[in-house]
Amino acid sequence: MTALLTIIVLVFILIAIWQMVKIFDLAQAKSENTGVATDKDNTINGYLMMGFLAFIYIITIVSFVKWGDLPLMSNSASEHGPTIDNLMIISMVIIFIVQTITQFLLHYFAFKYKGEKGKKALFFADNNKLEAIWTIIPVIVLAGLIIYGLSTWINIMGVDESDDPLVVELYAQQFNWKARYGGADNTLGKANVRLIDIDRANILGLDEADPNAQDDVITTELHLPVGRPVLFKMRSQDVLHSAYMPHFRAQMNCVPGMITQFGFTPTVTTADMRQTPQMIEKVQNINKIRVENSKALVAKGEDALERYEFDYLLLCNKICGKSHYNMQMKIVVETQDEYDAWMKEQKEFKNSLIN
Repeated sequence: MTALLTIIVLVFILIAIWQMVKIFDLAQAKSENTGVATDKDNTINGYLMMGFLAFIYIITIVSFVKWGDLPLMSNSASEHGPTIDNLMIISMVIIFIVQTITQFLLHYFAFKYKGEKGKKALFFADNNKLEAIWTIIPVIVLAGLIIYGLSTWINIMGVDESDDPLVVELYAQQFNWKARYGGADNTLGKANVRLIDIDRANILGLDEADPNAQDDVITTELHLPVGRPVLFKMRSQDVLHSAYMPHFRAQMNCVPGMITQFGFTPTVTTADMRQTPQMIEKVQNINKIRVENSKALVAKGEDALERYEFDYLLLCNKICGKSHYNMQMKIVVETQDEYDAWMKEQKEFKNSLIN
C-alpha cells in the first residue's frame, strides 16, 4: 500500500510540473503562442475532473474498509466521555456528508459546464434566494453544534462541590508532572513558586506555615478512585503546558501565574480497561511489533524492548521544549479500598521536608 501511495504522489507531482510548464508558456504572451484551450482540452479536463472525483470516493471507501475503526471514538473512561464522543461523531458525520455532496457538485459542474466553442456562459450577478439558502443552512447547523457544545462544556466544568470531589493538584514543569493531594482534610495548602526550596525538598513551593499544607501528599504517580468525582487544580512552574488525559476526554492548559481547573468522574478502572477486547488487541499488536524490533537490537548486543502494558497517561499537549514528547505521568484508576491502601503508604508533606 505504501508503494501505491508513493506512485500516486509521484504521478501528481509530474502532473503539477506539467501544469506549471503550461502556465509558464502562457505567461510568455508571445504572438506565436497558441496555448488557448480548445474544445478538446476542455473535454479532457472535464473527464479528468470526474476521474479525480472517482479517485476521491474510491480512496475514501478503501480507507474506511482497511483502516476505519468504527465507532470513531471509543474507550472513554469518564462520566462525561460518551457525551464528548457523541459530539465528535455528530461533527464528523456532518463534515463527511457536506464534503461528499460539495465535492460531487464541484467536479460534476466543472465537467457539465466545460467550455465549448460558441457557447456563452450563463451567470447570475445576484441571487438573493440562493444566498439566503447557503447562508441560513450553515448558520442553523453551526448554531446547533455550538449550543450543544456549550451545554456539554458547562455540564463538564460545573463541578458540584456538594458531591465531595477529591481535590488534586497537577503541577507542571519542564519536563515532568507532580500530583498533590489535599490529605485527610481534602484541602490543598497554599503554594507559590517563590517558596520552592530544593534544599528542604519543598519542590512545589508549599507554604510550610499553612496548616492545610501539613497533610498534603506529593506523588509522581496519579491514583484516582473509580466512581468518585475529581476536581483538578492545575499550576505551571515555568511555561505554558497542557494537562491532557485522552481516555478521560479531559484537557486544560496549565498557565504560569494562575490556577486553572477541570473535573471529571473516572468510570473504568485500569484493570478493567486492560481486559476490554479493543485494549487486548491493541496490546497484542504493540507487543508483536516490539518483538520484531527487538530482534535487530539483540543482534547488535543491545537489550530487547520491554513488553508493553496499558496504563492511563497524563500527557503534555503543548510543545513546551525539547523534551516535551516525554512529559507524561502514569494514572492508576482503582477501587476506593485500593486507593485508600495506596494513600496510607505515601508521606505527608510535613514528614517529607529535610531539616
